[in-house]
Amino acid sequence: MAATGTEQQGAKAYYVSTPIYYVNDAPHLGHAYTTVAGDVLTRWHRQRGEKVWYLTGTDEHGQKIMRTAEANGVGPQEWCDRLVEEAWKPLWKHLEIANDDFIRTTETRHTARVQEFVQDLYDKGEIYQGGYEGPYCVGCEEYKTYGELLEGEGEYAGQKLCPIHKKPVEMLQEENYFFRLSDYGPKLMEHYERNPGFIQPESARNEVVNFVRQGLEDLSISRSTFDWGVKVPWDDKHVIYVWIDALLNYATAVGYGSDQEKFDATFPANVHLVGKDILRFHAVIWPAMLMANGLPLPHKIAANGWLMVGGEKMSKSNLTGISPQQLTEHFGVDAYRWYFLRAIAFGHDGSFSWEDFTARYTSELANDYGNLASRVAAMVGKYFGGQLPEASAHGTAEQAIVDGLESTVTEADRRVGEDLDFSGGLTAIFDFIKQVNGYLTEQEPWKVAKDTSPEAQARLATILYTAAESLRACAVLLNPVMPETSQKLWDSLGAEASLGALADQRVQDAGRWGLLPAGSTITKGAALFPRLEER
Repeated sequence: MAATGTEQQGAKAYYVSTPIYYVNDAPHLGHAYTTVAGDVLTRWHRQRGEKVWYLTGTDEHGQKIMRTAEANGVGPQEWCDRLVEEAWKPLWKHLEIANDDFIRTTETRHTARVQEFVQDLYDKGEIYQGGYEGPYCVGCEEYKTYGELLEGEGEYAGQKLCPIHKKPVEMLQEENYFFRLSDYGPKLMEHYERNPGFIQPESARNEVVNFVRQGLEDLSISRSTFDWGVKVPWDDKHVIYVWIDALLNYATAVGYGSDQEKFDATFPANVHLVGKDILRFHAVIWPAMLMANGLPLPHKIAANGWLMVGGEKMSKSNLTGISPQQLTEHFGVDAYRWYFLRAIAFGHDGSFSWEDFTARYTSELANDYGNLASRVAAMVGKYFGGQLPEASAHGTAEQAIVDGLESTVTEADRRVGEDLDFSGGLTAIFDFIKQVNGYLTEQEPWKVAKDTSPEAQARLATILYTAAESLRACAVLLNPVMPETSQKLWDSLGAEASLGALADQRVQDAGRWGLLPAGSTITKGAALFPRLEER
């Protein structure tokens, strides 16, 4: 559904990335939440007619991957290949993720460029050799400060625990190479002050600002106690710290060091979507690395919250992990994509439950939206032989719908396309759907149809045209979120025959009233959102 033609010639891409995910296990709902959010954001911008680049991928180096592979009796590359091809890529296809690239950090196009980037920093004097000893969490692939560690209880009594994984840290001592991160604290603070929207939401920005304000320490950027990683180019006894390796994917995937034209047309990212537990890497280390190498900084770092189940963060380690396929099998892929963005305010923690999903599916999708589409198609079929009639009795009630749609499009476009407020944007759209349902209830077309006078028939035609045209707009607005369902609705409205493919419709045109021409063939197909089976 990417836009084509002169509108894209020479334009910089709207570039969005997800984190690249560790392949120590199969993806869970948390991974899918961020990836679906990025997909909806980029689909929305494509429907604005913009050039878009959406990147996701996998992080395949580091001690955690090496240990996981060993525990499964295979080498780390074999383990990564298996997980990527059998779990990660198939899930993104299943969830209709329209990414433009999938980067793997074991690919030569990445590893060679990482070495070049780090070598450049070394040549500039930004990297030096030194020793380090401290607590290290393999799960986070990060040295921890003593102040942030938790006191262990029960089986971990007397041990220090990672605050995120709730497992004991390891004490490491090794000779490493260090990046002069401490030099960049004042420069980072200046950037944060000049660009208040650089880190979102506000709570995430405050956390980062407070962290940097306390003073930064130089960053260990190599490891010498294991060898699964990108070799330090001037000292092959060391491998590059997995986070330095991983962060550079945002540059290497779009041509850094290999395709300058593509790099200039894409980099830096408009939005890096990240989990809040990896915020500091993206909002502190990544911009400092770019500053050190003279490269532009991303426009926005957007941290989403955690998905909670039973009051705990969803993860494999605490046994609250849920497979996305468990939900799509029951609710369908489009409803899955819709639910998490509708129910959880992006940037905040949110709780998931089967009960809440079921209630929202039944109320908003099946009853409000699906039933509206079904009723309109049925009445056009019954009263006008399936041919959309012409609206010739437009009045104040119809004008309220026209005005409501115009404001809905403006608000949804701002919330989704600019503010990353997916929940707010979807709320605006479904409030409009409720308005159209209320309009039908008030106008009672089934009663008007009993009057065969020309005036009543004109009124009936206008009511049904107004409802059908509203559905046309909803199909466009919801296409980035529910592409399969929107296509079904588009087809049932006969819109493709007169307006062209849904993929070519612009968000900004959704509010232009009267685009669905009279005479379009309206068909009543299967329910957009079937009744849920008992679990």
